[in-house]
Amino acid sequence: MILRLRVARAIVLLVGFWLMGAALLAAMGVLDRLLLTRLFTAQVAGLEGVILAVTVLLAVVILRGMFAFVRAGRLGPAPQGVAVAPKDQPELWQQVHAAAEATGERPPDELYLVAEVNARVAEQSRLLGLLPGRRRMLLGLPLLAGLTLPQLRAVLAHEFGHYANLDTRLGGVVMRGRNAVLHTVEVFSRGSTPLHHTIGALYLGYARMFLRTSQSVARHQELAADQVAVRYAGRDATAAALRALPVLHTAHTHYLQTYADMGRQLEALPPAGEVHGGFVRMLAARPGERLADLTAGQRPPRPHQYDSHPPTAERIALVEKHPADEPADGSADAPTAFSLLRDPNRVFTELEAHTLPPEAARLRRMSWDDLAMARAILDAEGWAAPLRLAVARALRSKAERADEQAPTHRADVPVDREGPELPTLEEVLDAFDRGLLWTAVADRMPKHPQAARLVGPSARNFIRPKIFDGLAGLVHLRLVEAGLAAPDIAWSGRPGLVLPEVWETGMDDALDAAVADEPDTAPLRALLAGPDRVPVQSGGS
Repeated sequence: MILRLRVARAIVLLVGFWLMGAALLAAMGVLDRLLLTRLFTAQVAGLEGVILAVTVLLAVVILRGMFAFVRAGRLGPAPQGVAVAPKDQPELWQQVHAAAEATGERPPDELYLVAEVNARVAEQSRLLGLLPGRRRMLLGLPLLAGLTLPQLRAVLAHEFGHYANLDTRLGGVVMRGRNAVLHTVEVFSRGSTPLHHTIGALYLGYARMFLRTSQSVARHQELAADQVAVRYAGRDATAAALRALPVLHTAHTHYLQTYADMGRQLEALPPAGEVHGGFVRMLAARPGERLADLTAGQRPPRPHQYDSHPPTAERIALVEKHPADEPADGSADAPTAFSLLRDPNRVFTELEAHTLPPEAARLRRMSWDDLAMARAILDAEGWAAPLRLAVARALRSKAERADEQAPTHRADVPVDREGPELPTLEEVLDAFDRGLLWTAVADRMPKHPQAARLVGPSARNFIRPKIFDGLAGLVHLRLVEAGLAAPDIAWSGRPGLVLPEVWETGMDDALDAAVADEPDTAPLRALLAGPDRVPVQSGGS
């Protein structure tokens, strides 16, 4: 009964949101009529003309907002995804139809596979869903890759549960009304004139009141949809899906930043179909807890103050109050939802055509190993460049001071008008052995202005990691040139290089010794001269 009262109150406010525009238009109409018929005088004709013009402009803005509110339930253009018909993916469509039938809802008329960890159903509704229309379902390929089949059933049932409205039909109207209100406020916020902002502020204040009032109804609808999922897919599968979704969101973000975007600076892309398809490879290499490790130490995102979703922990706790499934359908050994797809490589390739920008067609395609190698070289060059430049400037400064002390030999010293020649790895180590690291090189390393004020041990400890990285970059470049480093896409870790075992075990200690307060380059030189020796370069550029 309390819920029905809350729904009724929200419906009244929702109707008032639209009537507010009608009331404003009526008030301005009355004002304009009074100005034209009873208040018009020649003395203030100019002022009355301004008032009439302002009211007309305000009316246009309000009508735009009311029109946006009415159109909020309409389906937009086709999303950035692959449209699949039942004949293309019959097994997937079968699961969608089964979930719709179990919840007593109509199946979607359209199904799109998108590049998101998400699933949702949208409807071409009229009167905020009281009159049904065409339905469209969006299913994220990353979602299919990361969920088991029972977990996918729970997600599908939850989405159709939003339309089931088992408690009250008007509860769904409130949910769609919230979306319509947010859409209307967004339309006003995109306006560029002061009138848009003025009317928008009025609507925004009303929208906040409506969203606060309807939030409990919206959250109840989410919890009711969870109960629909439990009845169809089972308690364990529903709870497992709720736990998996935040992990998959984090894992997908990690994949996009670490792997899919690896070739951005190289102006290259992974092989066709692998921009999104590589996520499946990463999931296969990070089963169970190894995937959850990506979320370790991360705070859950702060929810929006008007978020309709209750906290995930609360939702899981309510789901787990139901009796356990027999058997446990949410078990990790259940088939993956991804197994429903026919010819997934083709689907991933088609998805790239819908999601990548047009200029991506001009980028070269590289294998994952070639991408890992090229990116490792680029990163190593980036680490090494500041150190090489600092050493070059230190050596040049030392040479110029020596030249000033011996002017008769000035012609014997070459003058580089273009800038100092960048030293090789051996020349960097020679500079360290000559005592230049902490007397000349460190001061020439780039640093934040505040860090430049540091002196003594504090200054050395601040800059030491950058010198370490620069020296490591030089070593990586040398090993790549010698053919002693191999690319490692490392789906279970981070892309990089595989070095010879002696380097893997001894490199960090050798670098630590080289950048110590009293530099000792002997361990690093020993590695360079060891069994996996590398050719010595005579010069750099």
